[in-house]
Amino acid sequence: MSGDDWTVRRGRGRLAGIIVVTVMGVLATAFFRAQVIRGTSWTLQSDSNRLRLVSVPAPRGTVFDRYGTVVADNVPSYSVSLLPAPLDSIDAGLRRLQPLLGLDADDVAALMERARAEPRLPLLVDQDADYDKVAALEELRAELPGVFLEMRPKRRYANGPALGHVLGYVGEISPGELELPAFDDYEQRMEIGKIGLEREYERELSGERGVRYIEVDAVGREVASFQGQPGISALPGEDLELNLDLGLQAYIHEIFPPGRRGAAVALNVEDGGILALYSAPSFDPNEFVGGIDPERWVQLNADPERPLFNRAVVGRYPPASTWKVATTAIALRLGVLEPGEFMPAPCTGAWALGNDMRRCWNASGHGHLDLAGALAHSCNVFFYQVGVRIGLDNLVREGARFGFGDVCGVDLPEESSGVFPATLGFWEDRYGFPPTENEVLSLAIGQGPNDQTPLKMAQFYLALARDGSAPAPRIARTGGMEPEDAGWSLGIGPEILDAILDGLRQVTAPGGTAYLSTLEHWDLVGKTGTAQQGLADEPAHAWFVGLAGPWGEPYEIVTAVIVEEGLSGSTAAAPVAAKAADFYLRRKYGVPTDSIQTLREHYRSGVPARWAGQRRPG
Repeated sequence: MSGDDWTVRRGRGRLAGIIVVTVMGVLATAFFRAQVIRGTSWTLQSDSNRLRLVSVPAPRGTVFDRYGTVVADNVPSYSVSLLPAPLDSIDAGLRRLQPLLGLDADDVAALMERARAEPRLPLLVDQDADYDKVAALEELRAELPGVFLEMRPKRRYANGPALGHVLGYVGEISPGELELPAFDDYEQRMEIGKIGLEREYERELSGERGVRYIEVDAVGREVASFQGQPGISALPGEDLELNLDLGLQAYIHEIFPPGRRGAAVALNVEDGGILALYSAPSFDPNEFVGGIDPERWVQLNADPERPLFNRAVVGRYPPASTWKVATTAIALRLGVLEPGEFMPAPCTGAWALGNDMRRCWNASGHGHLDLAGALAHSCNVFFYQVGVRIGLDNLVREGARFGFGDVCGVDLPEESSGVFPATLGFWEDRYGFPPTENEVLSLAIGQGPNDQTPLKMAQFYLALARDGSAPAPRIARTGGMEPEDAGWSLGIGPEILDAILDGLRQVTAPGGTAYLSTLEHWDLVGKTGTAQQGLADEPAHAWFVGLAGPWGEPYEIVTAVIVEEGLSGSTAAAPVAAKAADFYLRRKYGVPTDSIQTLREHYRSGVPARWAGQRRPG
């Protein structure tokens, strides 16, 4: 071999070596970038192919009544979802699930529409699948790619129909609610309180959702919960303690006149706490858990009885004769009436102010009455004359100062304010004409432009049972914010309060309108009312607002009841209020309960009532 050949070969060998080194360098650099520099990115991409991020719902806080009895809690339930995937895969998954979950064509179509609208979220197919369906799905898991089964907390309401309006219910957040400032940190598919306490204390009850990862195989079948990346545990919501007495609430639901519309409120005199808040007809909030059936939702909203309407705090009614107590308080405060005073004109069944003839409910008349007698017999003629003494301007000013045009401040998301003239300009603004002085005749007996909620009337009588002032009625003992206005005062002294209570005692004394609703063990006083509606031939609403407690002791409970079209407060509303107070006080003091409570029930059953007519000082 010549020297030239050797030189050529050596040059070629060096070139080949350079090429090999260069190629190896390029490969090493590529491997370094892939394994080191972009390793995290490739890991994430790999994980995204085999891992799915699933939201973990937080258990809502448990709700307890004043005695620690569970009012609302959570029980385990199973949900069935399809993990995010192309629409054709979702459609195939739904077809596989259709016979197993009992889905019809409309259900599948609705779910596909939802999958198109929310492609990045798991598609919730069944939020509350029963055990048999879950067992069947578990057996066929290998044949159901993309199907995800999860145990999640399900809301449960004790004595549901008795508590529908006060507790409310939970449901999936709507697009409109997502835009509200109150839900600025919420996401689609989250459950929130819709009405009632569930809505009022949503932040406290809801807790914080968690997340976890699940591992899937190449076709999207769940393999197991993935342990390589830690999830975030859900934080349960705060518990809520109520002033509410679950037993009393359920009892009122049981005794409320069947088939009647109306409401009942019970307040604790000591602190103004709400012991019961009931609206009839009611609804069962358990029907809304997991999503209410669309047909049932339409039925509830189309029902002329309006079962979703909370009559206790939103419904407004003429207070009728229960408002004569407010007229009395105003007259005594202004000094235009003395407790033992008789009106100049006796009740003959009617009375005229100029050419305006007004009638008493008793066509034969009541004769001469003092204040206590007028309250006991609910004499319109007596209070017509009291109203004239007060004067329209004074009655409007003082009634507005008493708060009859305001809300009570209850801890619920909805409450109606009362309708009451703030000034004499009310008539001009609403009706287009100034008021005449005879408007005072209607206002003085709780009619005219005067509509109040049952809760407002209960709060007014609560002030009478205390020192003339009353706090805002509260359902919850814990949680939430205190209202800015924690209470209000009537501005009347103990002498006036004593005179009013003396009159209320005559209502339940022999001969009084509510005598047949008196109780054996407790002192019950109060005022009946019969509220006329707009048309003369419409049946009147029945009212009773009363106070009760041990004989010779301060009153402990206020009960207000209205029965729509109940005709008579003494026969329709007073028995419900009396029996509710009796039930509460018997349990509080350990007195055995009895199915025969009021004097009327004693008379009807033939059981002697030796205590009848007795006023025991203690």
